[in-house]
Amino acid sequence: MIGRLNHVAIAVPDLEAATKTYRDVLGATVSAPQDEPDHGVTVVFVELDNTKIELLFPLGEGSPIAGFLDKNKSGGIHHVCYEVEDILAARDKLVEEGARILGSGEPKIGAHKKPVLFLHPKDFNGTLVELEQV
Repeated sequence: MIGRLNHVAIAVPDLEAATKTYRDVLGATVSAPQDEPDHGVTVVFVELDNTKIELLFPLGEGSPIAGFLDKNKSGGIHHVCYEVEDILAARDKLVEEGARILGSGEPKIGAHKKPVLFLHPKDFNGTLVELEQV
């Protein structure tokens, strides 16, 4: 069902410093910051040959990333994102298998302007999983 790894998301307490580290120290190509109000984050994408790193910074008071950073002051891996061909078919199969979909269960439009869903970390070895339709 899952396809290639789309990205690994890292929550960061200082988006400018993290961007500089990936760009200047590691020599990666990074995007400009992009606000995603529906998800409560500002994102920067680090482009790699085989995938992306998504740097996440809180946007607004209710940001889920703010809560994550309260518990993890230095930041850290927040989630992994896998590609799926059909997000609704993937959702239905996962629910049938007993996995929990976070939120309403309906896909939202993610930072890549494609439908996404998040899966409960307790169902996936403590890892928050995002699915993105390609």
